[in-house]
Amino acid sequence: MVIDGRSESHDSRIRLGMVGGGNDAFIGGVHRIASRLDDKFTLVAGALSSTAEKAQASGAALGLAPDRTYDDFKKMAIREARLKNGIEAVAIVTPNHVHYAAAREFLKRGIHVICDKPLTSTLPDAKKLVKAVESSNALFILTHNYTGYPMIRQARDMILGGELGKIRVVQVEYPQDWLTTHQDIKQAEWRTDPERSGAGGSTGDIGTHAFNLACFVTGLELESLAADLQAFVEGRRVDDNAHVMLRFRGGARGMLWSSQVAPGNENALRLRVYGEKGGLEWAQEDPNYLWHSPFEQPKRLITRQGAGAGEAAARVSRIPPGHPEGYLEGFATIYSEAAAAIMAARRGEPCPEDVIYPTVYDGLKGVQFIDACVRSSARNAAWVSFS
Repeated sequence: MVIDGRSESHDSRIRLGMVGGGNDAFIGGVHRIASRLDDKFTLVAGALSSTAEKAQASGAALGLAPDRTYDDFKKMAIREARLKNGIEAVAIVTPNHVHYAAAREFLKRGIHVICDKPLTSTLPDAKKLVKAVESSNALFILTHNYTGYPMIRQARDMILGGELGKIRVVQVEYPQDWLTTHQDIKQAEWRTDPERSGAGGSTGDIGTHAFNLACFVTGLELESLAADLQAFVEGRRVDDNAHVMLRFRGGARGMLWSSQVAPGNENALRLRVYGEKGGLEWAQEDPNYLWHSPFEQPKRLITRQGAGAGEAAARVSRIPPGHPEGYLEGFATIYSEAAAAIMAARRGEPCPEDVIYPTVYDGLKGVQFIDACVRSSARNAAWVSFS
């Protein structure tokens, strides 16, 4: 069977390529683990570094054939699209400023794209990438991995089912402490460089996760925001702390805090949602538990795969209750959802209705969020429209 000029794998695994993610890249390793966890993908090619020597060294370490290891993503896209057994999908795990150019090269050749967040480093590039996706026959998946956590799916299902009633208040925060002082390491270097990260620092790196999670769980659409951004570390050119007030369509209100200068916090992503009938609370560092507080009733704990958890959570759970699932499994869920969509496309069938993953449109909203925060803060935290 041939799909877009490339023959289907002899087994059901999807042939995957990777752009970025060499030996010294944390997130590249996470993507590779996530792609393998449910046995849906096989990594067969990569442009793992912009220099030939580093690219070949990383490719060899990962067991890639020398002729499937590239030092240029455009060359990779051109050649892989022509190969009988070329890649069917590519994971883009570079710094933000490379996302648009790399994704465009694969999309226009019909190769599905799985891209790290935020979507791009600038709003114009984000809008161009939306057009590139719309003009391609390939899928685009954005790895907002926290949307893959079982209890986040449980919370979303409960809200969509009306268990909280009309949503009134959303509070979401993502504090870290690793950039409390200047850090002379690669991961910090590019994230604090506006040429590579974009105009947002903590807003782009973790604020977009918090914003995406709030919208994913509640289904709310942002109308306007007021943001107060700071760069507390001397000489830092992007924000390392953000306080953002949110106004949603329909009347709900929210607050978002993202910080990378909050000592004592590692990855303390936390979401609280309150409606007319009750509230929900979830914390990423304790991800297998969801607290539900029906109004005027005792607070109750829902555990992953435990009593009270529904099909939405069970569908993306892998192991029995009491055994913790977390970051890597949540990431793997996004890859498995992507695999389900890609395999449906292989067969010429529509994507299954229960498959959920962040799209290019979610990515656009994330970059619009960053842009709006920067614009608002420049105007002394004035309210600005979200568009």
